[in-house]
Amino acid sequence: MTTTSSPTILLIAGHWLGAWAWDEVLEHLETDDSRAIAMTLPGLDGDDPERAAKTLDDQTAAVLDVLARLGDEGQPATIVAHSGANAPVSLVLDRHPELVHRVVWVDSGPVAPGSTFAPDLPEEMEELPLPPFDVLGQQASLDGLSAEVLERFRARAVPEPGPVLRQPVDLTNDARRKVPTTLVCCSIPSGQVLEMARGGHAMFAEVANLEHLDVVDLPTGHWPMWSRPRDLAEVIRSAASRTD
Repeated sequence: MTTTSSPTILLIAGHWLGAWAWDEVLEHLETDDSRAIAMTLPGLDGDDPERAAKTLDDQTAAVLDVLARLGDEGQPATIVAHSGANAPVSLVLDRHPELVHRVVWVDSGPVAPGSTFAPDLPEEMEELPLPPFDVLGQQASLDGLSAEVLERFRARAVPEPGPVLRQPVDLTNDARRKVPTTLVCCSIPSGQVLEMARGGHAMFAEVANLEHLDVVDLPTGHWPMWSRPRDLAEVIRSAASRTD
């Protein structure tokens, strides 16, 4: 395995989160020669009066715009996609795989063609707020999050736009499966993830189709950027430096 001297890393958080979610990880990444930036997807900027109307296409276009600018500066970027960022990032890989050096899925993974996050979300629901933590904890592990972190999560979370949740992910380009991939498994161990992938489980079925897969276990809850930021930064840095 060889490495590059200055990998470019684009961090994208999942539902309800903006670039701020990566602050602690960025602090650790900035201590080495990695270049890392975090972005807020369209629809998750609380100051945007039209954010609730944003779609997956809007989010995909925004990521592609950042990647194109990074590409103009010399090399494809490594995308780090957490949780629900998997839908727009899957679309990015489908439309322009050549812009991506590697994708790192953080407690997440590529979505299957035709997937919809919330197909039954009523049309009259313009957005989906962050659920109460007792409800959220039944859907995703809150392990490792202190009361202070949960308070910040609640205070800064932005409701997820309804159109993003209802839009099917239209994937047609098999080249997306050739992009080197790292799965960072946190709330579900890698052995279980790979078993689910081989069994065709809807959440991980697409993992079985990846041609270049690296798997890393980082045991914690679903938000490792807060529960294990230093360790996550190390995993991301190592993945971004890979050239195989």
